[in-house]
Amino acid sequence: MRVNAFDFHLPDELIALRPAVPRDAARLLVVDPARADPVTDRAILDLPELLSPGDALVFNDTKVIPAELHGMRARNNASAHISVTLIERIDDCRWLALARPAKRLKPGDRIVFENGSNVCLLGEVAATVEARGEEGEVTLVFDLSGAALDEAIKAQGAMPLPPYIASRRAPDDQDRTDYQTLFARDEGAVAAPTAGLHFTERLMEALDARGISSHFVTLHVGPGTFLPVRAADTESHVMHPERGMVSAETAEALNQVKARGGKIVVVGTTSLRLLESAATDNGKLAPFAGETSLFITPGYRFRIADRLLTNFHLPSSTLFMLVSAFSGLDLMKRAYAHAVAERYRFYSYGDACLLSPARPAS
Repeated sequence: MRVNAFDFHLPDELIALRPAVPRDAARLLVVDPARADPVTDRAILDLPELLSPGDALVFNDTKVIPAELHGMRARNNASAHISVTLIERIDDCRWLALARPAKRLKPGDRIVFENGSNVCLLGEVAATVEARGEEGEVTLVFDLSGAALDEAIKAQGAMPLPPYIASRRAPDDQDRTDYQTLFARDEGAVAAPTAGLHFTERLMEALDARGISSHFVTLHVGPGTFLPVRAADTESHVMHPERGMVSAETAEALNQVKARGGKIVVVGTTSLRLLESAATDNGKLAPFAGETSLFITPGYRFRIADRLLTNFHLPSSTLFMLVSAFSGLDLMKRAYAHAVAERYRFYSYGDACLLSPARPAS
């Protein structure tokens, strides 16, 4: 499909710069193609009554690392400001990262990162550029290694907010809490699974009291979630791989939910992509550990997900393509037009949708 088929009008002021307070005060747009009026305004706190006893929620328990670092490149007598977002740890002292502006770097360059209040206790945080790729990625060899490097990154790094937020305000200490879910456990993401940000202790208790079970998978969200689709056609776009894991216990529990007639309600596009990557041809969920680069566009046959809770996404993004595949492009454009008219808040810190499929998941 043509990428411009997924475009829509989104006023910049509707991109939320901070989350709702409290988190579960966010609004919820319910989209159900089977209803005569398929678009309904609700609230996140209504979620327990919108689901049925025996349903199962699936959350991504990845934990975001403060992966944004800022420093100075030194080369001869010239220097330049450099920002890097750590993507993937290679070994004790080496990281793959996205650099901005990457064109100012070449192998052998030294980057000295800005000192934070705690970093002086650990020594200077500096790295050497080992290699540079074509898409702005660099391999960095840090002077520190192991636990010392981990502590330096935690002390000095900032939360890697999406560009549509970071371009309008700098990350701060509040983001270290706001940009992390209640159930974040397994460090490794450089972006939050943002649909999970709405959940609080009181909402989880209400869901449990309703007889709705909670299950956890892990997908370490990578920077590909921020990157625009540069191709003119969806067939030419390649998703960046991300590491994920579905345990045997979780797979079996969710298979039993479906066997009993419960619905699998997936929280976030990251959880959905992981579950669909772990699905077998007969509609069962299998244990999974590895990378996925699944790109979901209209025409995809969903095998596991029965409903999807997700935030509002940006025009022509892979995430809007995914929700259009789930509930139908025409209906999602109608739903998003309603959301714009009603001043819903978009993107990572914004409001949410509860989507039902355009046809029964199989």
